[in-house]
Amino acid sequence: CTIQCRMAYISLLSLIILSTSFSVEGQGSLKASFYSSTCPRAEAIVKSTVQTNFNKDPTIAAGLLRLHFHDCFVQGCDGSVLIAGASAERNALTNIGLRGFEVIDDAKTQLEALCPGVVSCADILALAARDSVDLSNGPSWSVPLGRRDGRVSSSSEASNLPAPADSVAVQRQKFAAKGLNDKDLVTLVGAHTIGQTDCLFFRYRLYNFTATGNADPTINQAFLAQLRALCPPNGAGTKRVALDKDSQTNFDVSYFKNVKGGNGVLESDQRLWDDTTTSNVVQNYAGTIRGLLGLRFDIEFSKAMIKMSSIGVKTESQGEIRKICSKIN
Repeated sequence: CTIQCRMAYISLLSLIILSTSFSVEGQGSLKASFYSSTCPRAEAIVKSTVQTNFNKDPTIAAGLLRLHFHDCFVQGCDGSVLIAGASAERNALTNIGLRGFEVIDDAKTQLEALCPGVVSCADILALAARDSVDLSNGPSWSVPLGRRDGRVSSSSEASNLPAPADSVAVQRQKFAAKGLNDKDLVTLVGAHTIGQTDCLFFRYRLYNFTATGNADPTINQAFLAQLRALCPPNGAGTKRVALDKDSQTNFDVSYFKNVKGGNGVLESDQRLWDDTTTSNVVQNYAGTIRGLLGLRFDIEFSKAMIKMSSIGVKTESQGEIRKICSKIN
């Protein structure tokens, strides 16, 4: 067997081991079979709902993935980002542009009709995030379930979410506070392979970086011209720009290749190449062995998502099962 053959076998073996371990990961009493007797069609209904919306607009996948991420980083993965209200999380400055609420509401309405008061909004979010990645040609994984919904949602608590201008040191601190390491950080930020952002969040890099009147010198010059064309200095700032210039609806490793080549859109993304530890992870995912490194990212992303989706979960007698995701019972 050739070296390539042996490497492929090792990767396949890792995938098999990983797939058998998903059901026992997670926190507390979370388990993949949680709804097997109480609402056996729960996963199928969420998947069908996400699929219907994805068919109309593939960019909704990134929206749903981001919604789950932003939920987990505030109050834990408890659906608190879904609660409506003037002072609720979803109205925080860091949550500008969050989308996909209607997809979660649609799935919840169907599940309430079938299994009243059984499936939590937090679990719907976790499933929708997984299905979004899967539909975008990314990996799939077995989602540990059993989260309950939180009763608290405060915009002031969303101030600690990772932000576009964060240095690696700040990103590291924010992720570490949630029990996530440097590898998890780079891996989860890799979700930007299907992400979008507003010109508002990176335009300063193009025209007046650090108040110098010049562009961020780490931006590839050809890419700088493209970004300036998309985001003129006096534009509204609401134009949506792909975070992966090469394949914005395809979940792949081109995002890491972009960061390596100075084609990161957000400052926080590009800074990952400046730090020794994070750049090593970027390099590993962006390497040149075709196919196998993409598989490595797929495997690590699945593991990191299971780890993230277990942050601060509420189970058993904690929280509640909301009847409507945007309202506390």
